[in-house]
Amino acid sequence: MVSETMAAVLLTGHGGLDKLEYQQNVPVPRIGADDVLVKVEACGLNNTDIWTREAAYGENDAGWKGYLDFPIIQGADIAGEIVDIGPNVSEDRIGEKVLVDNALYADAADEFQALVNADLIGSERNGGYAEYAAVPAENAHQIDSSFSATELATFPTAYVTAERMLNRANVGAGDDVFVTGASGGVGTGLIQLARRRGAHVLGLTSSEKADSVRELGADEVVARDEETVPTVIENWTGDGRVDVVADVVGGELFQEFVETLRPGGRLVTAGAVAGPVTEIDLRTVYLKQVHIVGSTMGTRSEFQDLVRYIEDGDIEPLLAETYPLPEIHEAQRHFCRNDYAGNIVVEP
Repeated sequence: MVSETMAAVLLTGHGGLDKLEYQQNVPVPRIGADDVLVKVEACGLNNTDIWTREAAYGENDAGWKGYLDFPIIQGADIAGEIVDIGPNVSEDRIGEKVLVDNALYADAADEFQALVNADLIGSERNGGYAEYAAVPAENAHQIDSSFSATELATFPTAYVTAERMLNRANVGAGDDVFVTGASGGVGTGLIQLARRRGAHVLGLTSSEKADSVRELGADEVVARDEETVPTVIENWTGDGRVDVVADVVGGELFQEFVETLRPGGRLVTAGAVAGPVTEIDLRTVYLKQVHIVGSTMGTRSEFQDLVRYIEDGDIEPLLAETYPLPEIHEAQRHFCRNDYAGNIVVEP
């Protein structure tokens, strides 16, 4: 029996952590005809939570799509159990263990438009910083895994983003792949998913996280506070070049990343944690005939692939820390310190 109220964290407006309010008498969300109600067992943190709260998106400095109707419940990376269904959903789904795809894909003719115009669970629709979340049934993917819900919640946004990046860069067996931001959620996903394809992986991280990145499967690591990228790549590949750069860092190092590519190489970018504005020498791009492509989120089929990889044991969770939901402020402080490898998860 589902109660009428629940505990949840409400984002009441743009600003600091004081805009995140833990409340215990929030109405349980109503489910639409094509929805399921998920009892949230764990919900992972990601950068979208922070950037939305801080008004870092869009022309209006609002949400992913440029508007938000406060208060909202954030939390994109939901793992839990289906406890109720809408009238258009089979009763057989009640009791399923699920991992939620947080992309509400736009009805568009191609996948690029569908992703560019997508809304997000945890942004334009209430998410998993709560005891219950109502999501479209098609977004709740049944999963059969020995991993705990807390471990499963480390995967969704980061790893589907990583899978799409690798698809966009056409990464295959034998490729030398340079992963920036290798200790973060997307970076750890890139390492494991690239190795799954038979690629060789070099990770860029700090010296204190280097061992964690190696343990994930990186063939070599650049400790950015102790080593230079060109020197390590020279020693690793012999010619000082790689086939692919998978970048989530951006900033002033972007030109250096481009220069590491072999002729005809590919750089795929899906983030800019070191800054969104950079200088680039276009001569490097056209004389070496390199490809620079953007990537964001992932398609429904890529999320289905991710669930299969988890079930097949191809990838492992990297759980940095867990927090109870009432400690959301401390969880986000920890997240923003970036002194860990993997993902941070809250448990309602």
